[in-house]
Amino acid sequence: MYLVTGATGVIGRPLVETLLAEGVEVRAVTRDPHNAGLPAGTEAVAPEAIPTALKGVRGLFVHPRAAKDSIEELLRLAADQGVAKVVVMSAINVDDDPDHQPSRFNGDRNTEVERAVTGGGVPWVAVRPSSFAMNTLGMWRGQLALGDTVRGPYPGFAEAVIHERDVAEVIARALLDDSLLGRKIPITGPEALRLDELVPIIGEVIGRPLRFQEVPAEMAAQAMTRNGLDAGFVQALMARYQRETQRPATVTDEVAKILGRPARTFADWVTDHKGAWS
Repeated sequence: MYLVTGATGVIGRPLVETLLAEGVEVRAVTRDPHNAGLPAGTEAVAPEAIPTALKGVRGLFVHPRAAKDSIEELLRLAADQGVAKVVVMSAINVDDDPDHQPSRFNGDRNTEVERAVTGGGVPWVAVRPSSFAMNTLGMWRGQLALGDTVRGPYPGFAEAVIHERDVAEVIARALLDDSLLGRKIPITGPEALRLDELVPIIGEVIGRPLRFQEVPAEMAAQAMTRNGLDAGFVQALMARYQRETQRPATVTDEVAKILGRPARTFADWVTDHKGAWS
């Protein structure tokens, strides 16, 4: 039996599906168990039922956003119930200065949650993904609904974005395979791509002549803030683009090592979400 927090999110759903496909039992924590729409065979439980739901559980997945306000209590309960392993997802930049982690301005506490797990006394694995390919939808879908041009700053900023299913499958392997215990594992997509390379790839897959047009960072930041993004997040994101444009992007082969196959490409991800761009 495995317990998954954040079970209805971008990582939680494919993780539940992957674990079920491996033939294990899954309890999935969700705020609305009756309307979660999880796969058949999943035992959905509400957060307040966690103390009981941890009974008989071999492995616990900790999603940092779902567990950030209760991580110490969750780990205590897991230890009390004899849970053999905790797998936590954080981020590839988890060791960076907090001001260099834009997601913190949206409420993420990757650093604190990972530190709690790795220092909590229960055997652990920490999975540290790069930025999700899914983020491109939030950044660009609105613009592409109006035309074939994405306007943004820092076209030369590059990163090896990762498919959420690769993240979920690595987490599943970490839950099932004790050989990964005690590791902090940075995982990325197979290659670093510039922003002005990502947009044409979307176009190739969906059959539109898309292009990236550079605009000044200040103009882009003002537009993002007007569209409702937190000003601190926008400032940190622009600083990250500027800072990391000057250095090589991180690319690892951990997905291939752990799963025995290459990481999915960005084109693979766009193909899997082709309908979302229409």
